Amino acid sequence: MIRQNLNDLAAFAVIARTRSFTAAAAELGVSPSALSHAMRGLEARLDLRLLARTTRSVAPTEAGLALLSRLAPALAQIDAGLEALADWRDAPAGTVRVTTFHWIASTVLARKLPGFLGRHPGITVEVNVDDGLRDIVALGFDAGIRLGESVERDMIAVRIGPPLRTLVVATPGHWDAHGRPSHPRDLLAHPCITYRNLGSGTMMPWEFEKDGRELRLQVRGPLVCNSSDLALAAVRAGCGVGWTMAEDVADDLASGRLEQVLDEWSQPYPGAFLYHPSRRQVPPPLRALIAYLRQ
Repeated sequence: MIRQNLNDLAAFAVIARTRSFTAAAAELGVSPSALSHAMRGLEARLDLRLLARTTRSVAPTEAGLALLSRLAPALAQIDAGLEALADWRDAPAGTVRVTTFHWIASTVLARKLPGFLGRHPGITVEVNVDDGLRDIVALGFDAGIRLGESVERDMIAVRIGPPLRTLVVATPGHWDAHGRPSHPRDLLAHPCITYRNLGSGTMMPWEFEKDGRELRLQVRGPLVCNSSDLALAAVRAGCGVGWTMAEDVADDLASGRLEQVLDEWSQPYPGAFLYHPSRRQVPPPLRALIAYLRQ
């Protein structure tokens, strides 16, 4: 597209929005006569009438409306791209309010956030740790960080971590005493360390998948808590079976302190995602945080 067409198309969009050559000319900083001349030239090049003019009003024709429906989003993307260049001119500054749950805070954010703060001294990050699923818009958060399957579909989600696995583990002594399960349902006969979501008040089911088959179990045991650290301490002490993130027990498995079972039922699932309400008007501090966490 030649530059003249792009300029004239942008001017046409303003005229169609304001329904006035005079108002559009004032907004664009040109004279009404120059704007009218540009529109006649655009219509001549396209061989279509885009604007219906009378002595008192101007409005887009049917063809003009069809063009505008495609043109407006494209112009909005161009504007957004130009606005984003501000991040290259000036260091972003301000506050970003983020909510997430304990495991993400103690792993993903604990590893990455110090580096981000060092690179962006003008940004303050406020992190709210809450294991409940909260409405980030209603509570005034700029973004949330959750596992992929927990993100609402109307949010813009950006992956900030690799896929994850949740493993079934216990001490070798526990398996020797109670037997090693060959199927997840065998866990119903074992003492299990379980988790209660304080936000919903419900017990978290243990989820399994194999060959496309999904299974959810409500296990029982001697400890119910909402702390992954406490749950893992109980598992390490031989109090029962745990269902825990693979990353948290990597050293335990390597040393033999814990032993995994049902590996074929422990399939990877989407990892951590940062999500926010809209692509438009993303504040520069949040945009900088997203870019850093994606690395």
